[in-house]
Amino acid sequence: MEPRTSRAIRAALVGAALLVLLAACAASGNDFTGTAGATRGPVGFWWGLWQGFIAPFAFIVSLFNSDVGIYEVHNNGGWYDLGFLFGLSIIFGGGPAGSSARKRRRR
Repeated sequence: MEPRTSRAIRAALVGAALLVLLAACAASGNDFTGTAGATRGPVGFWWGLWQGFIAPFAFIVSLFNSDVGIYEVHNNGGWYDLGFLFGLSIIFGGGPAGSSARKRRRR
């Protein structure tokens, strides 16, 4: 095999493994929807970050399962929202390395 072909196969396998790993972490149903409060209390920044990160996967699951939501009902407000937005930006926006890669290609 050519080095380019084996590199492409390796990248596809790693990508598939990451997709399976992330899909396994998708959110499940929220039993506390419509209740006065969760037993663990309202969730904050770190749960918002995690749930923002898995939101695309949770959205796909929510299309087939009406018990699954992509946003925590019992959150502590602004901190949860900030974490959720950071999580979404990590997934959809990428990181600083993506920005520098674009700059290198333009030169």
